[in-house]
Amino acid sequence: MSRKRFFQYVGKTPIIPISGKILLIFISLILLSNFMTNLISIQLTQTQVFNLTNTLLMNQMKELYTNAGNQYQIYAYSKDREKCIEALSYSASSDFSQEHSLALGFDRTGKILFFASGASEYESFKPDAFYDSAALALMNRKYSAGVMEDTVVFTLPEGEYFGIYKYSDDWNAYLVRAEFRPESKEYTVRVFGIISAIIIVLTAIFVFIGIFMFRRVFSSISRITNSLYDMQSRQSLEVINIDDSPNDDVTYLAASFNSLSVSVNNLLKTFQKFVSKDIVSKAYADHTINLEGTQRELTILFSDIKSFTYRTETLGNEIIDLLNVHYNSVIHSVHEKQGVIGSIIGDAILAIFGTQTPGSIKSVEAIDSAWEITYVTAELREKMKAHRLEIEQRRRLTDAEERVYNAVLIDIGVGIDGGTVFYGNIGSDEHMTNTVIGDNVNSASRLEGVTRIYNLPVIVSEYIKNEAEENTDRYKFYEIDTVQVKGKTTGKKIFYPLDLYKAGASELSEKFEIFEQGLACYYKGNWKDARKHFKKSELDVCEVFLERMGLKSAPAKWSGIWEMTTK
Repeated sequence: MSRKRFFQYVGKTPIIPISGKILLIFISLILLSNFMTNLISIQLTQTQVFNLTNTLLMNQMKELYTNAGNQYQIYAYSKDREKCIEALSYSASSDFSQEHSLALGFDRTGKILFFASGASEYESFKPDAFYDSAALALMNRKYSAGVMEDTVVFTLPEGEYFGIYKYSDDWNAYLVRAEFRPESKEYTVRVFGIISAIIIVLTAIFVFIGIFMFRRVFSSISRITNSLYDMQSRQSLEVINIDDSPNDDVTYLAASFNSLSVSVNNLLKTFQKFVSKDIVSKAYADHTINLEGTQRELTILFSDIKSFTYRTETLGNEIIDLLNVHYNSVIHSVHEKQGVIGSIIGDAILAIFGTQTPGSIKSVEAIDSAWEITYVTAELREKMKAHRLEIEQRRRLTDAEERVYNAVLIDIGVGIDGGTVFYGNIGSDEHMTNTVIGDNVNSASRLEGVTRIYNLPVIVSEYIKNEAEENTDRYKFYEIDTVQVKGKTTGKKIFYPLDLYKAGASELSEKFEIFEQGLACYYKGNWKDARKHFKKSELDVCEVFLERMGLKSAPAKWSGIWEMTTK
């Protein structure tokens, strides 16, 4: 079971809806804008927080420095160094704002004077020396340069700190007030994450709203695109329905396309009336027509009106109207069976089968078309006969009307042959025509000619018989004769395709069975028995053989092949 594809495709290229592209770009820009705004806002806030922190640290450093001076005065009086340092440490820790806030003092060698921290890992532990020797060295260099206070960044086991320091001459130590940098970063990241989550949720809500709105706004584009895709798949131009479309530029483009589509369709319909369907399809697909052709295995049907000269002389210019009525039915029958009209030559039509549906079924389609032409022509004759009876109920036909009546009783013959032929375009760049050339084309024309001789409406070659028998059981093929046409050195069997689906086929089949018994005797040279079977058969075709044999016996070197003296 095939899965429905999300996108429509032209070849291997997916058609991405423009509404989807716009929505994707819109979402991307919104997200980028929000995230950038959020990031800039946080950075500015972080800078502000950093500045405020520095201000706070400076204030706390002043207090720490003052307390250090006071405790030193107390120490000078009480001589209790440990108690004074402990009091200094307690006073510094009372101002801590965060968990890892830090206050400490150490001399120029790094030896710790006091250490106060809000971190749990330092509750029962005080380091003996300042860990960050690089930071200590930098502070000492600044001290040597006369800088007694400044900002400092240093590293302890739990991470990086930033803060300010001031050198106390009383205690001969650096007093440091610092904050844990990761806490500030963690807060920033947490705030950024919360805001980002809010942005994503709001964006998702607005995306659904946007999709709904875009679908409404671009519904006409989607309808137009689907119509164009269907046209491309069918290789046809149609008018796009824009009845409910808004009056925007897209609808204007669709209206312009409809105008162009109507013009192109009119040209195609006109073009198709003068050339075969397969040429129109190729021209539409390739956008050009070239002088080219190939050897192909095709089936050729040749149809001609009997006694056409008499009909032309009788009807005069009105013969054109009669031909158009006849051709309307013939061409429709050919096209309905996937055939193409190769050419129209006066009262004759050359049809080609196998150009649109290659394969062995082409001969069946040709026979189907041949019988359909025959049946339609017979129906037209019956209508004319019924019309004559209506007139004769009121009056007799005049001599002129009688001639016209006989002239319009069209009867046709159809010959069918097939095989390898040249099929393509010949001519020049200025004028070309589509044609089929080959011995089988001439053979189809000659088979149509012998329908008049054998009084049969349809005659086919052995090629057609063999191919059709492989693909249908509708027709029973009866051998009619072996003929050698003028210009040929060998005989060719010809066959009559009896339509078993037609009323009366069973009775005709019995007569043809008797005919074939007579034909077998005829081939063997036993003309006496052949005459008996032909007379018993009572088919019109038998009259041809009875007249050919007369009361004579077969010639001495009888081959069973009848040589035609005319084409």
